[in-house]
Amino acid sequence: MEERRMNSLSTNNTQHIEKGEKSMKTFNKIFKTAIAAASVLSMTACSAATTTTTTASSSTAAAAKNIIIAISPDYPPFDSLSADGKLEGFDYDMGEWLFNWLNQNGYNYTHEWKQMSFDTIISAVQTDQVDLGISGFTYAEDRKVLFSDPYYDSAQVAVVAAGSSITTKDDLKGKKIGAQLGSTGETCANEIEGATVQAVEDMGVIMETLKSGGIDAAILDIAVAENYVATGNFKMLNGSLLDENVYIIAKEGNTELMEPVNKALAAFLASDDFKTYKAKWINASN
Repeated sequence: MEERRMNSLSTNNTQHIEKGEKSMKTFNKIFKTAIAAASVLSMTACSAATTTTTTASSSTAAAAKNIIIAISPDYPPFDSLSADGKLEGFDYDMGEWLFNWLNQNGYNYTHEWKQMSFDTIISAVQTDQVDLGISGFTYAEDRKVLFSDPYYDSAQVAVVAAGSSITTKDDLKGKKIGAQLGSTGETCANEIEGATVQAVEDMGVIMETLKSGGIDAAILDIAVAENYVATGNFKMLNGSLLDENVYIIAKEGNTELMEPVNKALAAFLASDDFKTYKAKWINASN
């Protein structure tokens, strides 16, 4: 009897152990399934977070395009430097106005000004060193650039020292004539019969040379000429040598930039600020 009870107990214990092992296997299977499910949920959540970040990143506004503007600040009242060395003049104020208007009307630009000698600006535009030239540019066929709509009427005129005996354009024949290098004034000077032309980079140097008697006359834009005549040191001869307009320039084919610039120019010319800047810089110098 004792042996049978022992066998029975042994059999029952074995069954209990087997049941326990089966229960443990079932628990382990359920636990692993739960862990796997949690991992899937975690990966899904991470995937969703990554997608959101990418979407947010792709929806971020594009960076502003920086525009480099070349200017030659030796041609008042269009372009000059203040006593403390800051850019000023009609062209500078206009350029600032144009880019403020563009950014207020759906465009996204930053801009910076780069001081250069006038005769180097065109090649800088052509070779993508700068994007625009705003420096009293007038039209010339050999200037292989894209011209904006005109923003100011101009003319090339002759200026002589206040006490000069030269009184008419005909008197310029055979004389020493100064003009800014690379300007249409230089072209006009070269067309004067028998003239000896001295072309230099800085218009201020030309006018000082004229004042001291180193040359007989200078050819320049009428607004600039009036600015110098107002000092009392010079006089302007009657009649123009060339009637023209003033433009902004960009590289040939760069309509992507010039089209918005022309829109801004149209708004500027229709604004009261145009009259204000004209009175401040150009009329004030007369």
